[in-house]
Amino acid sequence: MKVPAARRAHLLMLLVTHVLFFFFAVAGLVSAQDLAKLTVAYSSRSIAPIDYFIGEQYGLFNAEGLDVRLVQIRASVAVVATLASEVDALGSISTAISAAQRGAPIKVLAVTLHRPLFWLVARPEFKNISDLKGKVLGVVSIGGAQHTALRYMLRKGGLNPDVDATTILAGDVPSQLQALASNAIQAAALSPPIVIVARDRFKMNVLASVVQEYPTIQNGVAVTERMLKAQPKNMRALLKARARASRQFHENPQVPIDVISKVLQVDKDTARETYLLSKPGFTQNGIVSEKDAREYLMGDAERQKLKEPAPVSRVFDFSLQEEVNGELGIR
Repeated sequence: MKVPAARRAHLLMLLVTHVLFFFFAVAGLVSAQDLAKLTVAYSSRSIAPIDYFIGEQYGLFNAEGLDVRLVQIRASVAVVATLASEVDALGSISTAISAAQRGAPIKVLAVTLHRPLFWLVARPEFKNISDLKGKVLGVVSIGGAQHTALRYMLRKGGLNPDVDATTILAGDVPSQLQALASNAIQAAALSPPIVIVARDRFKMNVLASVVQEYPTIQNGVAVTERMLKAQPKNMRALLKARARASRQFHENPQVPIDVISKVLQVDKDTARETYLLSKPGFTQNGIVSEKDAREYLMGDAERQKLKEPAPVSRVFDFSLQEEVNGELGIR
């Protein structure tokens, strides 16, 4: 049976399409296999790791030859996993800094967040910080940045956090909002966008904020000294992708707004307010001054009841980030 010319052309086109599809699928598979695999841990689903979310959503890690897997792990557990080589890098770094001060072989290569993005949120029946006396408050980890912010706000409101309230582990920030809604806890230090959701959807009261109260070092890139020595090229690539993501965050607001909305599953208005509230807390070059680093180490050493803080050079190494900044024209 003779096949009409039009039918033959159509079949030929289908064949070519399938061949091309197969070719690109195989090429993509090979390309993906060629990427260096890195596991990066972060502690809470909030705006804090926005640079990693942007890098993931916009293919910036792939563009630098990396296949980055983002995993959410409680900060204290993530530090242990990193020291055991089960995690390659840490995005949430305050607990890592505390561990480094106690002798853990960890280096901070970049700082993304240098202001504490926490607001003290309480159930609707509590109007003032003094109302929280005797209540149960939630945190993601004991001794982390959120816990430090919570203690600061309680003290400023006239309460002794060690005796006037009970602090428990209540999961990440979204989980803490659920605990607030069910009255399992009565207050927590929440970060955007959850603080906005708590205020607008659950009618929770926002009692205080610490954004302008003190500097901190919360998110960025921290790795073991072993990893830095073994994979300097991949660490540099990670810093470069993160720096490109940070530039998008600061210079193209629609990018972070879209990513916040998609990854954190909030509407665009909430994503936009989250961005505007949080932007002042982020560094533009991934570096903090030696003075700020030293002051943070002093405060952390005091919280841990250490005899003295570690030298800045023992904990921080911004040399690779400085190289990346020079290459990308970031000041």
